Amino acid sequence: MLWILVALQGIALLVLMARLAGGRTRRPPLEPLQRLETPTRVSVIVPTLNEEARISPCLEGLHAQGPEVVEILVVDSRSKDGTVAKVEAMAKRDPRFRVVYDDPLPTGWIGRPWALQFGFLQSDAQSEWILGVDADTLPQPGLVAAIVNAARSGNYEALSLSPQFKLKGIAESWLQPALLITLIYRFGPTGVQADPAPERVMANGQCSLLKRAMMVKMDGYTCAKRSFCDDVTLARSLASRGVRVGFQDGAKLIKVRMYDSALETWNEWGRSLDLKDASTPGLQWLDVVFLALAQGLPIPILIAVIFGGLAGGAETTALTWINGMLLTIRLLLLFGVRSSYDAVQWSFWLSPLADPLAALRILISTLSVPKSWRGRSYADF
Repeated sequence: MLWILVALQGIALLVLMARLAGGRTRRPPLEPLQRLETPTRVSVIVPTLNEEARISPCLEGLHAQGPEVVEILVVDSRSKDGTVAKVEAMAKRDPRFRVVYDDPLPTGWIGRPWALQFGFLQSDAQSEWILGVDADTLPQPGLVAAIVNAARSGNYEALSLSPQFKLKGIAESWLQPALLITLIYRFGPTGVQADPAPERVMANGQCSLLKRAMMVKMDGYTCAKRSFCDDVTLARSLASRGVRVGFQDGAKLIKVRMYDSALETWNEWGRSLDLKDASTPGLQWLDVVFLALAQGLPIPILIAVIFGGLAGGAETTALTWINGMLLTIRLLLLFGVRSSYDAVQWSFWLSPLADPLAALRILISTLSVPKSWRGRSYADF
């Protein structure tokens, strides 16, 4: 049985090394850009539902964007807090802001993709680009010009950015990087020059730029209407139809404070990280097994070897070498993802100890189907 484990982990190690090898061609993070050489028109869509506590930085960041942004549509799902009041206050300072309401939710739609679809349908027909931005983000000055310039330079019709994360607390700084690593292990680093196969395309809906003419042909966000990971579902659907889709490092352009604690990160982010809505069951379970072998088991196996939990022999020696290499790669990745965080606490460097939990969270998410999201029930899904 140990030799079977040696073989499986050896294969997982080779797969991981091949995926990470693409990092050699990784583009540097995009730099802010204050002015485009060729003007354009961008409509920004911000879905909201009870975002009063965290929307202010997003509003200020969008207010600071240049003249290429012609409108900022805040699509509200009848928030019960002061979200709308904050947007209306900003609209008095900047007439580009406008609140629209997306209710009622149509049958068969998840709330977020419907809000984006509704905003798309309400947006200025003269806009060349649609930019979806989440309410928990902090857009930096020069974001919109930079992402449009990158889309033009790369000939992308769809381009999203990975953010820089803002974490607080020892537990959050320990757990969140381990969950982030599950994405890198499965899909490789952001910004690599080679285009992945459509079923391995990644995206981030927190900042996602789409060519309007292309979206008109594709009927907007309809292909992702039932998805809890609508950003990846949309990107993979577009890529499968021949649309050029990109995913680049936006750490210098947009920051995000997604959740307020490690527990909320585990519950909310963890249940969508399996990406089941954007993948086939076969690929999904291959990813679960791969994460267990490459990320979840190395530390437990090495601990078992050190404390004599595994009998000595050639198979134990092989396991030690393979898991030692896997752990070394994981430790080196800490330095690779460091720039994805605006600040790190000491617990960040201990996040490999959370890897078994991260692999377990993907398994739990894979085995379950969300029935509610952001206060809305989807019992019929």
